[in-house]
Amino acid sequence: MIVRREIRLPDTARRRLAVLMAGLAFAVSACTGQIPAPSPEARPAAPDSSRPLSAAEREHLSILTAYGGAYQDPRLEAHLARTVERLVAVSGRPDIQYRITILNSPSVNAFALSSGRLYVTRGLLALANDTAELASVLAHEIAHVVARHAAFRADHIRQAQIMNRVAAEVLGDPQLGALALARAKLALASFSRAQELEADGIGVGISARAGYDPYGAMRFLGSMARNAQFHARGSGLDQNAGDFLSSHPSTPERIKNARDNARQYVGPGIGQSDRAEYLALIDGLPYGD
Repeated sequence: MIVRREIRLPDTARRRLAVLMAGLAFAVSACTGQIPAPSPEARPAAPDSSRPLSAAEREHLSILTAYGGAYQDPRLEAHLARTVERLVAVSGRPDIQYRITILNSPSVNAFALSSGRLYVTRGLLALANDTAELASVLAHEIAHVVARHAAFRADHIRQAQIMNRVAAEVLGDPQLGALALARAKLALASFSRAQELEADGIGVGISARAGYDPYGAMRFLGSMARNAQFHARGSGLDQNAGDFLSSHPSTPERIKNARDNARQYVGPGIGQSDRAEYLALIDGLPYGD
């Protein structure tokens, strides 16, 4: 049960908050409007020991450190590279160069950097049951890059920080600043959930156009839900509890949307899945710690 406590502010504070949230609302609408065509990204340069590392290279090294380094498997890496190549060709932005890395982590995770770096954990590869499911994950991350979600999110965060400083410093009201920051966090979480749903829809379309079974996204999300429930039982957490600050929509909502999006392209069972080939590739892949 959620208990709501109403906070009564003086009339002056309410007027200031109204001005502040109007500015924040403008920032939100600017981020959630029509996405302009992104400018082509430059091909990432190879590291050069004679010069300082770039921000992207430092970020890559930080990710490797956090996730236990890269997992080396030439056959699996080649399969991932071929899958990415097919997806990128029909992504609408074939000019963006991608590099994929398998992270040596049992966690189930995948993400992308705006530089074109894609990451999947070996835990995610173990959870997938065929290439179509894997392609759905990769297409989702490619969709984030194509739609420039990272750039829009960064701009959204900057706008929220500016509005918080205006409330706390310019208006000289720390309480108002804290309230504005709390509302900004809720707005950012909602904005992030909207991005995830958009990437889900774009990703299903990319998978379908590449010739993969677009229902792979629905199946993989179902596997993720069952995996989360299994681990939740051991930790005592309630997977059905809502989290207003969550950056992802609820899994049932994503599964329904994935099914609806797939139906726009083909019926169930149509499209490449490569279940036998994929299971042979991950045979022997370490599971867990």
